[in-house]
Amino acid sequence: MVLGDLVESGQEMVVAQGGQGGRGNARFKSSVNQAPRRADNGGRGEELDLDLELKLLADVGLVGLPNAGKSTLLSRVSAARPKIADYPFTTVEPHLGVVTAPHDDYRTLVVADIPGIIEGAHQGAGLGTQFLRHVERCPALLHLVDLSSEEPVDERVDTIRSELEAHPVPLELRPWLLVGTKIDAVADRDEALARLHAVASDHGVASLVISAVTGEGLKDLIRDLGDRLDAMQPEPAEGREDDG
Repeated sequence: MVLGDLVESGQEMVVAQGGQGGRGNARFKSSVNQAPRRADNGGRGEELDLDLELKLLADVGLVGLPNAGKSTLLSRVSAARPKIADYPFTTVEPHLGVVTAPHDDYRTLVVADIPGIIEGAHQGAGLGTQFLRHVERCPALLHLVDLSSEEPVDERVDTIRSELEAHPVPLELRPWLLVGTKIDAVADRDEALARLHAVASDHGVASLVISAVTGEGLKDLIRDLGDRLDAMQPEPAEGREDDG
């Protein structure tokens, strides 16, 4: 049973009531008894065993198979410095980075690097349930896929989409963008782009290619994210006046 969900800064809730306060010996002090030895104990408060679950708050969540380039991307577009290495499961805990989008007001975006998701993640494989819960707070997702891998793009994308669909919270309904990474390491660029665009078209989403090494496509990606998040913001109510 969920007792509460704290999602706003400064938000508070009471999960257990404290007991009635006691009375110390100072409460019984009088003119004739300057050092009373009497004291009343307080009442017992409520006791609960609680499981506290931390979920990151971010505008965009980076999802993908292990070693898809999520951490490298975050390190290139923000000041975050997650561990980066050329082997799977380098990232074992989520990282947050603040990204400045090139808009008129230079709005900032909070991007979450989620550790690699594998098949069976929704059942706990590879600590998947611990990782997927952080995506629940992200209104938009970036699905990263390594274009230099020899494995079919569509199969890798379907693996992640299936895990998002199987999660108790309907993560597959979040707006998302397919991003092909490591384009600098691809031998046949045209073929890789064609495969990526075909998969994106099948899912009805847009796609971009980037290289965190050379910087290709990074500015376009951040600009696109800013535009999409702006479009998702609710329109201000017309004719609303501030309460006096």
